[in-house]
Amino acid sequence: MNHNSVCLEREAFCCSICLDLLKDPVTIPCGHSYCMNCIQSHWNREDERRIHSCPQCRKTFTPRPVLVKNTMLAHLVEQLKKAGLQAAPADHCYAGPEDVASDVCTGRKLKAFKSCMQYLASYCKKHLQLHYDVPRLKKHKLVEPSKNLQDNICSRHDEVMKMFCRTDQQSVCYLCSVDGHKGHDIVSAAAERTERQRELQESLQQILQRVQDREGDVKLLQQQVEAISRSADKTVENSEKIFSTQ
Repeated sequence: MNHNSVCLEREAFCCSICLDLLKDPVTIPCGHSYCMNCIQSHWNREDERRIHSCPQCRKTFTPRPVLVKNTMLAHLVEQLKKAGLQAAPADHCYAGPEDVASDVCTGRKLKAFKSCMQYLASYCKKHLQLHYDVPRLKKHKLVEPSKNLQDNICSRHDEVMKMFCRTDQQSVCYLCSVDGHKGHDIVSAAAERTERQRELQESLQQILQRVQDREGDVKLLQQQVEAISRSADKTVENSEKIFSTQ
């Protein structure tokens, strides 16, 4: 089996959520397949909206589909494992209480290396690798690991909020920008972040300048106090000399 066929077969039998070979594979109504635990966890996060979606094609299902193990797919995955396509062990860089943990690791969670805005999941280095190897995954937006990925999704359109409305001072998705915020001052989230960083830097410089000015005022006041004190000491000394000569 050559390298290209191995890559092709691995991609075809990998769960696009955990990016590992399928475990207890299930096929949902749109035709995409996932590990049973992965798609259940994904849908558990969507339970509040009562609309469950496919992480790949975004098709929604109401009510929540019943999951049944795809025995044929499970058999094929087992054959691939025997052929040597089992994933290589990851570095044991486990997540601590303050770290963002990988959403797709089983057992003890590894520390997340990146978060994917398309799948709203965080990945360790091993599980992230397919985002660099598979063409369709390379298009996904990867960000620094975050525990609050859902905050970046528009609750109305279920789209990533990549825009910022300066008129209303809030993050919006593209559909919001051409609908409810039509005619408003809309910029990209990246542009707004750059502008705010610039404003923050200017504010910091102004604060530092004020601190330096205050420090200069304090130093000048200290010099004046010292001068008055020396003058007072000199006056007392002169007075004592006058009285001592009388």
